[in-house]
Amino acid sequence: MIFVTVGTQLPFDRLIEAIDAIAPSLNEPIFAQTGKSTYVPRNIEWSPRIRPLDVDAYFANARVVVAHAGIGTILTCQRVGRPAILFPRLAAHGEHRNDHQMATVSQLEGRPGLYVARTAEDLHALLARDLAPPPGNDVVPPGRQQLMQHLDAIIRHSGKR
Repeated sequence: MIFVTVGTQLPFDRLIEAIDAIAPSLNEPIFAQTGKSTYVPRNIEWSPRIRPLDVDAYFANARVVVAHAGIGTILTCQRVGRPAILFPRLAAHGEHRNDHQMATVSQLEGRPGLYVARTAEDLHALLARDLAPPPGNDVVPPGRQQLMQHLDAIIRHSGKR
C-alpha cells in the first residue's frame, strides 16, 4: 500500500492530483490523507483527516509514504523504517508561505530511505521502484500508543456534550 499524507495546514492539490493521475498505472492500493484539498480524487481512496489512532497503522502498513516535506512525517518514516518520497510544497503555487520545504529536501536528499520528487514524473518513477527503507525498527513506543488513544478519545467525544 502507498500512503500519501499532506498534513493539515494548507491545501496541496498538486500532490493529490499527481498521485491520482499516477494511480491507474500502479498495481497497488493507495490511500491519501488529503487535508483541505479542493481536488476530489477519482482513482484512490482518501479522507481529509485521519484519526490519531489510525495514523500509526497507515505508516506501519505502507510500502512507501508519499508526503509533503513536513518534518513530523519525515521523522515518523525514519522511526518506523518506511521509505519516504518527499514532494515539497512550493510558495509559487500558493502551497506554503515560503519555500522552506525546498530547503529541507536539499538538506535531506540522499539520506537512506528518503527520496525527493520535484515533479509528477519524478514521483511516478520513484513509485515504480522498490525503494530501500531507512534504518529503523517498526516499533511504536508504548507512550506514543497511549497518547494516540487519548487523542482519539478526545476527538471522538468532542462533539458530545
